[in-house]
Amino acid sequence: MKYALVTGGSRGIGKAISLELSRAGYAILINYVSNKEAALETKSMIEQQGGIAELMPFDVTDKHAVDEAIEQWVATHSDDFIAVLVNNAGIREDALMIFMQDEKWDKVINTNLNSCFYVTRRVLKYMLSKRFGRIINVVSLSGLKGLPGQTNYSAAKAGVIGVTKALAQEVGARKITVNAVAPGFIDTDMTKDLDEKSLKTMIPIGRFGTPEEVAAVVEFLASDKAGYITGEVISINGGLYT
Repeated sequence: MKYALVTGGSRGIGKAISLELSRAGYAILINYVSNKEAALETKSMIEQQGGIAELMPFDVTDKHAVDEAIEQWVATHSDDFIAVLVNNAGIREDALMIFMQDEKWDKVINTNLNSCFYVTRRVLKYMLSKRFGRIINVVSLSGLKGLPGQTNYSAAKAGVIGVTKALAQEVGARKITVNAVAPGFIDTDMTKDLDEKSLKTMIPIGRFGTPEEVAAVVEFLASDKAGYITGEVISINGGLYT
């Protein structure tokens, strides 16, 4: 059975991606770090639509926890394989650089960038042995354009874009594609503190996006139809930045 591992897969964009990939026929591994209730709710929703889902709790910033969780899953699923990896887990800790403390910088870099390395390298070795895989990294408008107050977040997401482009060239010969989606302002818990009324006047489409609109692009990139697309960053921002 082909599985899709979605980090931060219990809420927001990750939840929508988990549901969409389930509808596409993948069994889903829902990664979360602390909110088990939300993860169980997402699992239940997947099962209600006829899909298969398992919880995979681990802290994406802890390389030892990542290794242990993935190796343990592989040991108990000898006939299954993680065919799709969505590196979605992420946080914001905004501040102007002049006021930014080390903790905010380190936390955002660890959660958004280092985690991509920790999780991908472990899943990748199994994709290489199967000669197939789809890796989709959720980045951000901030990583393309840079946003004031987000030097840490912009640096992390720009780093993941660099990982995407380099890794795509390393593994393409093994039929593994590596792409990124770059959402703009999406209506989730992560953006609830933003001034939506003011910000949406800057967006040509005139509104924030939905998690489901991001999930639809991720599902396409995970499909056989996207087999000749790799190393790309697809913006989902309503025309805010092109």
